[in-house]
This record gives sequence, C-alpha cells and structure tokens, in this order.
Amino acid sequence: MNIDYLVEMANDIGNYFTSEPQREEAINGILNHIQRFWEDRMQKQIVDYLDEGGEELSPMVKEAVSRLKNSLVEAK
Repeated sequence: MNIDYLVEMANDIGNYFTSEPQREEAINGILNHIQRFWEDRMQKQIVDYLDEGGEELSPMVKEAVSRLKNSLVEAK
C-alpha cells in the first residue's frame, strides 16, 4: 500500500482522537484502532516508516506506532 496514504490515514485517526481529554487515552485509542482494523502488512509498513524517521506522523500517532512496534516485537 502507498505509504503516503497510510500516513494520511494514521494522522486522520490521530485527529479523531485529539478530542480525547487524556493524552494517554488518545494514544491507546489510535493504537487499538490500527491493531483492530489494519492488516498486518499495513502495520508493518507504518512501523517501518516510523523507523525511517516518521517525519509526517503527528506526535501522538508516532507514540502509538512506537507502541505498535513494541507489541509486534513481543508477539514474535
């Protein structure tokens, strides 16, 4: 999948959760959404993008993708 589209989708998810008053809840919401609705290959692509710097990801999305990366490593 096109990484620009994945970044846009991830940031859109992040924008949805910005209304959450608790930052931690917002990050967990982003993470849970990506884990539930994104295919494994999409998750891997966004993690790889973060590993390359993740310049276009919003700060909360970066944190959520970082946690996603940790959960993928733990699952192995």
